[in-house]
Amino acid sequence: MTPGYVIAIFLIIGIIFVPVGLICLQASNRVAEIVHRYDIDCVPDAYRSNKQAYIKDSSISKKCIQKVKVQYHMKAPIYVYYELDNFYQNHRRYIKSRSDKQLRHGLQYTDSSCSPIERSNGLPVVPCGLIAWSLFNDTYDFTRGSMGLMVDRKNISWRSDREHKYGKDVYPFNFQNGSLIGGGKLDPDIPLSNQEDLIVWMRAAALPQFRKLYGVIEEDIQADETITMHITNNYNTYSFGGKKSLVLTTSTWLGGKNDFLGYAYLITGSSSIFLCILFALIHVKIPRPHGDAAY
Repeated sequence: MTPGYVIAIFLIIGIIFVPVGLICLQASNRVAEIVHRYDIDCVPDAYRSNKQAYIKDSSISKKCIQKVKVQYHMKAPIYVYYELDNFYQNHRRYIKSRSDKQLRHGLQYTDSSCSPIERSNGLPVVPCGLIAWSLFNDTYDFTRGSMGLMVDRKNISWRSDREHKYGKDVYPFNFQNGSLIGGGKLDPDIPLSNQEDLIVWMRAAALPQFRKLYGVIEEDIQADETITMHITNNYNTYSFGGKKSLVLTTSTWLGGKNDFLGYAYLITGSSSIFLCILFALIHVKIPRPHGDAAY
């Protein structure tokens, strides 16, 4: 690896990476995205100082209406996500509290790894474990003027999960029947393979701020239109200082809005060009003597 080869390699890396980074950033900037936090605005004024009392009182309506103005044209499909912040799904005790065998095969598996949500009222729980027990249960509907925007809730989970990880003949049993309710309930007449909200939720996130797919809107939304969000604010994030947001976003060939990949390519490419110039100047000014080729 002579100095000439090293300088050429850094130059080639820079020439390739910088344009790729610019292309990735351009693709990310074409994504139209709306992020609307609602966990505070959807609490009645009388309960702003005691949000836990509000969320735990089932006699208080959890219905909430929020309006957002769309700044850019959003071309279908428009993906609807819910975003949680300060929720550590990667906590070791939490992520271990599940039984993949039970999700696939049903009641014959009562795995001790599901503790502390393994049995309720002396009977096994299906699906067991803390992840299923804490199922997200806020709901969303959208209107544009007097017309509703349909949200397609089908095929929001991975097909491999539906077909291979959740049984088509496994039904919820004794779920959320204890004295302490963690989150959403499941229809006992629908098999787990068709309970896509559960399947999406059970794929645990690696970071404390994450998004999970709620549905897809198959209609374009024009710029300057006002979208009305009808939110049912059920999920208790107030006890641990969490945040909830509703996200509407489009996508490009690169996926959703994410500038990290573009900046990573730009920084790596720019650093390579800088090192190329630096090594070239050093090589010209203070050339390294070549060794004897015989050795």
